[in-house]
Amino acid sequence: MKLSSDFDANIAHFHKVLDVATNFDIVYHTLEIAGRKACIYFVDGFTKDEILLRLMQSFASIKPEDMPQNAHDFSKKYVGYGETSLEQEDSKIIVLLLSGLSCMFIEGYDTCITVDCRTYPARGVSEPEKDKVLRGSRDGFVETLIFNTALIRRRIRDTDFTIEITTAGESSHTDIAICYMKRRVDQELLVKIKERIENLQVDALSMNQESLAECLFPHKWFNPFPKFRFSERPDTAAASILEGNIIILVDNSPSCMILPSSVFDIIEEADDYYFPPVTGTYLRLSRMTVSLLTLFLTPVWLLLMQNPAWIPGWLEFIQIADEQYVPLIWQLLILEFAIDGLRLAAVNTPNMLTTPLSVIAGIVLGEYSVKSGWFNSETMLYMAFVTIANYSQASFEMGYALKFMRVILLILTSAFNAWGFFAGTLLSVCAVVFNKTIAGKSYIYPLIPFSWSECKKRFLRGRLPHMQKQS
Repeated sequence: MKLSSDFDANIAHFHKVLDVATNFDIVYHTLEIAGRKACIYFVDGFTKDEILLRLMQSFASIKPEDMPQNAHDFSKKYVGYGETSLEQEDSKIIVLLLSGLSCMFIEGYDTCITVDCRTYPARGVSEPEKDKVLRGSRDGFVETLIFNTALIRRRIRDTDFTIEITTAGESSHTDIAICYMKRRVDQELLVKIKERIENLQVDALSMNQESLAECLFPHKWFNPFPKFRFSERPDTAAASILEGNIIILVDNSPSCMILPSSVFDIIEEADDYYFPPVTGTYLRLSRMTVSLLTLFLTPVWLLLMQNPAWIPGWLEFIQIADEQYVPLIWQLLILEFAIDGLRLAAVNTPNMLTTPLSVIAGIVLGEYSVKSGWFNSETMLYMAFVTIANYSQASFEMGYALKFMRVILLILTSAFNAWGFFAGTLLSVCAVVFNKTIAGKSYIYPLIPFSWSECKKRFLRGRLPHMQKQS
C-alpha cells in the first residue's frame, strides 16, 4: 500500500502495524516542522541519537514560507545527512525501519524520508579463532555486514570491484552481499547465483550462511564433501575475488562463502601465501599428505591386523603386543564417537573448567582405558594421531567428510577384509570425483579434466598470482 498525503491516516496505520504500544523498542517522536506535524520512527539501540538530535535541531529553524512542496525537495534542502532516501510503499518502509533506518513522516507529504543513521552492536574485528595464521593480517569478519564489506573494500581499491546487496527470507529479510570483480568473474555463474537467491522461498535464514548454502545447492545432500569454502579472513576473501571468484556475505554471520570451490580451494590456507614459495609449497603438500593419512591410516592398519602375513618385516612392530578383549573394529569406532563427544564437551565447557576437563579426559582415555582392557595402546596411538591431524584442515566440513569416509572404510574393511577396503576406497574416490562445484564443474580440477599448468599452481606455491597486472 502506498502512503497518502493524509498525515494522521499514515501515522495511525504505522502505529497499528508496528504495534508501538506493545513493542517498547520501537520508538516514535512527534514534532513540528514549520507549523506542520511530523513524526520520526526508529528502533531503540539501532540509531545514533546524536545525529537525530542534530537533525531535529536544524528543523526548528525552518520557517513556514520556506517549506518545499514535496518530500524530495525537503530532504535535499534540509536533511543534512548523506545517507537519505525516499520511499512510498509501506511494506518497504517497515523493512527499512526494522533494519535500523529512521523513518520520518511530514504532514502534507505522501512520501517517507528515511535516514540511515543506524549503528549495530558489534565486537572488534579481531583475528578469528579458527583461521589463524603464523604471519599476516590479524583482522577478521564480524557479525555486522557493513563492517565486513568495508574490510574487503579496504583491500581492493578498484572500480571493477562490485558489491551488490539483496535480501532473502519472508520474515527475516536477511541482507546478503554479493562481491565480485566485473571483468574477472564468471558471468554465467553470477547470473545463476543471483537468480537462485532472488527465487528463494524461505521464511528466514535462521542459520545464516548454512541456510543459504542449502538453498543454493539443495541436491546430493548425501555427499559429505563440502560444496562451499567458508573463511573468516578478509584477506582470503579479497584474494579469492581477485582470482575471479564470487564472495557471498550474509548479515549476522562472521564468515564469507567463496564460490565456486573445488577440493583444492578448500584445502588451501592463507599461510601458504604468507611465506616464501618453498615454505608455502611444503605447508601445502604436508597438509594434503596429512589429509590422506587421516583417511587411510586406521583402515590400512586394521586391514594389516586382519592379515598379519601381509606385514613386511620392517613393520612388524605395528602388531598388537597385548591381549585383545574388545575387537579392533569396535575399539576404533568407539574412539571415533568418544572423540566427537569430547569435542562437543569442550565447546560447551566454561573456560575456567577447560583445563580440568582436558586433564580428566587425558587420564580416562589414556592410561586407565588401556589398563581396563577396553582399548589397546596401539589403537589409542593411531586414533590420537588421526584426531590431531584432523585439525590440520581449516574446513570443519572437509574434516568431517574425511571422518565419515574413514568410518565407512573401517566398517567395510572389518566386514569384507581386503575387498571391503577396496570397495570403501572406491566409494571415497567416487564421492570426490563425481562431486560437482556449484558452477557444475569438476570438483577435482585440474586433475579432471587434466591441466598440467594448473596442477603446478595447485600443488606448488609459485609466484603470487596478484603480482601480475590483470588485463
